[in-house]
Amino acid sequence: PSRPSRSAGSMSVVEHVREMAAAGLHSNVRLLSGLLLTMSGNNPELFSPSQKYQLLVYHADSLFHDKEYRNAVSKYTMALQQKKALSKTSKVRPSTGNAASTPQSQCLPSEIEVKYKMAECYTMLKQDKDAIAILDGIPSRQRTPKINMMLANLYKKAGQERSSVTSYKEVLRQCPLALDAILGLLSLSVKGAEVASMTINIIQSIPNLDWLSVWIKAYAFVHTGDNTRAINTICSLEKKSLLRDNVDLLGSLADLYFRAGDNKNSILKFEQAQMLDPYLIKGMDVYGYLLAREGRLEDVENLGCRLFNISDQHAEPWVVSGCHSFYSKRYSRALYLGAKAIQLNSNSVQALLLKGAALRNMGRVQEAIIHFREAIRLAPCRLDCYEGLIECYLASNSIREAMVMANNVYKTLGANAQTLTLLATVCLEDPVTQEKAKTLLDKALTQRPDYIKAVVKKAELLSREQKYEDGIALLRNALANQSDCVLHRILGDFLVAVNEYQEAMDQYSIALSLDPNDQKSLEGLQKMEKEESPTDATQEEDVDDMEGSGEEGDLEGSDSEAAQWADQEQWFGMQ
Repeated sequence: PSRPSRSAGSMSVVEHVREMAAAGLHSNVRLLSGLLLTMSGNNPELFSPSQKYQLLVYHADSLFHDKEYRNAVSKYTMALQQKKALSKTSKVRPSTGNAASTPQSQCLPSEIEVKYKMAECYTMLKQDKDAIAILDGIPSRQRTPKINMMLANLYKKAGQERSSVTSYKEVLRQCPLALDAILGLLSLSVKGAEVASMTINIIQSIPNLDWLSVWIKAYAFVHTGDNTRAINTICSLEKKSLLRDNVDLLGSLADLYFRAGDNKNSILKFEQAQMLDPYLIKGMDVYGYLLAREGRLEDVENLGCRLFNISDQHAEPWVVSGCHSFYSKRYSRALYLGAKAIQLNSNSVQALLLKGAALRNMGRVQEAIIHFREAIRLAPCRLDCYEGLIECYLASNSIREAMVMANNVYKTLGANAQTLTLLATVCLEDPVTQEKAKTLLDKALTQRPDYIKAVVKKAELLSREQKYEDGIALLRNALANQSDCVLHRILGDFLVAVNEYQEAMDQYSIALSLDPNDQKSLEGLQKMEKEESPTDATQEEDVDDMEGSGEEGDLEGSDSEAAQWADQEQWFGMQ
């Protein structure tokens, strides 16, 4: 086709568009390329196929920049069709020796890059299948590291583990220091030794990288659920002067302490990480949840506000805010906030747990179960995901299913204080397995005498057997090195049972000073203040519900916006 004649010194209008695109003037590119494409449509002779290809790509890039992903995809698709036509014609046309045509072909936007951008659009549109299809179509020899990385993540999300492993390995072959690809492999249960062997050459050839093999070992422990060894290994890295005060390591430590049920240390490490990096978002959802559990609702509110200031495009601020609602017994609002968080990040385990717990407390147990199962799929080593599911089973009286689940956890995660206690919790629900529960709890307490959940369950057992003196000894022992609202409250209940009223009041007061919202300590105190024949009152005390996790699903007037949130809630279902 005849090209518009131009003087040698001038740039073509398409080159102007390319320069503006390279200079990052996206809004200007969008306007000009839009006009030029209309001109081209009205006169097909105006631009050569390669120029049309370029205009479509630059136009699509500017749409991508404006977050108009669907529109961008359609323009990228047109560009690829144009490119096909272009390769057909260029094969026929003999290359003329003039230098003008060579830079033209060199400057053409890469087709691979266009496909990558299309895949990005598809993931933003939550069309993962289409994203996989377009990247899959690129011959493996031509795949760049970022294409392999994106494919690996997409495969993993889709549950295609073998393909995912292959793609992560390909990333490491091209870039042996791609640490997130290493974490990807470890999360797909590739052995730590195998992963380390892929980086060994680079570790030996570069100074000051000797920590990397330990780092890999640490995260291998994390992904096999061996919390104790993971904590020890990361602590040994943290002590190395060169890696001291690393926010990522501190965040991992905090998360591990949390998984191991050591909430005090977890909160300490999160606080340390936060002081080092005031803009930290990762892991703050767990931190907020821990603060909420401890009844520090004002701190949770402040944390939520601070995180929203940093970014409302991440799940974490919504989860923190949701925890505040949940522990204020505003379940429908917590449900909405959890759904919003899932919408922003479908991999947010904390958001799934929040939404699941809210559904459970609203009496929608079957829906809750779906959320806990998805959380387990994403984090098979996290005990709290299983706890949530088991609580659902117990709430719906499916003791058999709860028992099967607890036994599985016990087998897969090993016999530690947490899994023993979880199994005991289920055994306590069945009159036949009371003795077994006792044995399991004693084992758990031998391993970790200060594990709060085990102490609470053991106290529940002793209370059923009316062994109050034993209970008091157990609780005093557990409270020797730590202060915990629930333990002080139960100690108060036990002291009432043995008529030690003055000290019982002290214990209730301590409990309330730790968590001013603790309803049961308040009731305990009020009962004592009334002092109407206290001996009868103690018999009524229902110790069934000591954990405080069984808040009824009543949405009494506490939630004025209940109706409004409930309306909106259907919009935020899980895709």
